[in-house]
Amino acid sequence: MASPGTALAEHFAGLTQAPLQQKIGYLITLAALIAVLGGMWMWSKAPDYRVLYAGLSDRDGGAVVAALSQMDVAYRFSEVGGAIMVPAHKLHEVRMKLAAQDLPSSSSDGFRAMDNQKFGTSQFVEQINYQRALEGELARSIQTLANVQSARVHLAINRPSVFVRNSQKPSASVVLRLGAGRSLEPGQVSAIVNLVSNSVPDLPARNVTVVDQSGALLSSQGIHGNGFDPAQLKYKRDIEAGFVKSIETIISPFVGVGNVRAQVTADMDFSKVERVDKKYDPNANQANAAMRSTTTTEVVQNGTAAGAGGIPGATSNQPPRPASAPVTAPAGTQPGRALSTPSTTTQSGDTRRKDATVNYEVGEAISHTVQQVGTLKRLSLAVVVNHRSVRDAEGTVTSKPLSDQEKTQITDLIKNVVGFNKERGDTLNLVNVPFTQPPPVEIAEIPLWKDPEVLSSAKEIGRNLLIAGIALYLVLGVLRPMLRTFAEPLPTQGVLGSPESLAVESPEKAAATYEANLQAAKQIARQDPKLVANVVKGWVANNG
Repeated sequence: MASPGTALAEHFAGLTQAPLQQKIGYLITLAALIAVLGGMWMWSKAPDYRVLYAGLSDRDGGAVVAALSQMDVAYRFSEVGGAIMVPAHKLHEVRMKLAAQDLPSSSSDGFRAMDNQKFGTSQFVEQINYQRALEGELARSIQTLANVQSARVHLAINRPSVFVRNSQKPSASVVLRLGAGRSLEPGQVSAIVNLVSNSVPDLPARNVTVVDQSGALLSSQGIHGNGFDPAQLKYKRDIEAGFVKSIETIISPFVGVGNVRAQVTADMDFSKVERVDKKYDPNANQANAAMRSTTTTEVVQNGTAAGAGGIPGATSNQPPRPASAPVTAPAGTQPGRALSTPSTTTQSGDTRRKDATVNYEVGEAISHTVQQVGTLKRLSLAVVVNHRSVRDAEGTVTSKPLSDQEKTQITDLIKNVVGFNKERGDTLNLVNVPFTQPPPVEIAEIPLWKDPEVLSSAKEIGRNLLIAGIALYLVLGVLRPMLRTFAEPLPTQGVLGSPESLAVESPEKAAATYEANLQAAKQIARQDPKLVANVVKGWVANNG
């Protein structure tokens, strides 16, 4: 048996002795085989394409495609959703490069548009350009939110007026395009309103309107038409949900998970009350009274000089009798009142009068009370507990109601966890009944030929087997027979022979061989005349 090296040498020897057309055919076949194997290998190693951007406008999509062409990045278009897809291993790199170029961007250039101002632009045009740039910047800022796909901002800014009555506050309208199946929370809407309001001078938040792509008004201000405030309703629901969770958490270890249901209704008071109380202390205890001021007046009048004068009997000549108060207030005198002492007359005729006024501070207490908004007025609790499951010695499971002691324990736990207050009017209703178990839902088993994971694995295995089968067929069915053909000696050498080989043989053998070769040559000539003609041409060319 010939070694692989000898067989390969024989194959190449046969190839060198083959005609030119056969050599060219062999090379073409070998090149086609290499091309097919290379194509199949590249097909098996085709890159996995991932979505770069989806739902872009025509303008943004064209800008992204142009940027990808400049970066020499392969891309594809998805028929579903109009998405642009790039190889998975270049996804993050391409996104960062496009972000550096501010792509995609459905809004305007923002304040960069102010860089291209022309010389001689009027003040009105400058104001319009500034307003458009501000709108673009606000839209780009709003688009940074996760659920917002695109945004447009319209500002209505009036020209300033010197007349106060004619001045009007600016207003703004925001149109949002949300992602598929996305929505905004009230807090996010409020954030957009405050963002726009704080970005425009003198723009109150109540003048900002936010609308989504379906025309729904998102920026409803204050109380709804039905008189309820969404924030207050949400606070009430949060309070009730917190009580329900606390009840189920404290009772579940006692009766088992899923064996307790609770509902809580909280009566909330959202009225805001401010009360100012002002009280005055009569300060009857004079010993501890605080003295505010003291006034003492002493008058000495000579009886002779200060006698009556003028027309006798005239009342106007008599001096009025002044009020007098004693220096020391008698017992039972109220603070703050003037005290006086009566006038006294001495033996020499002199009149002496001494007045004293003492003012005391009046006690005053002021209390300012602001009642908290959202106080809890009353709780109504309803709790349902399932029967306890008991397993006997034979393994049979039966349902057994809770005892009165267990109900009392559960009731005490609930009251303690919610802060039950009977004086406030709280009510609690505990019911122990067997739960109705729904019938088990039978989940149909997915056949193997419908299982997505199995299908994906089968496709991968089938593709690899197909590649291996085609490669094996090309090697064993095309390349190997071709090499064997070139390894065999040419028919002309074994059939017709050469004059030198006929000369060395004996006459008997030469005649028999010649006759056999002649018959074989005739048969070959009938089957393939071109081959015989080529042999004869070779003899003639070699003087044979």
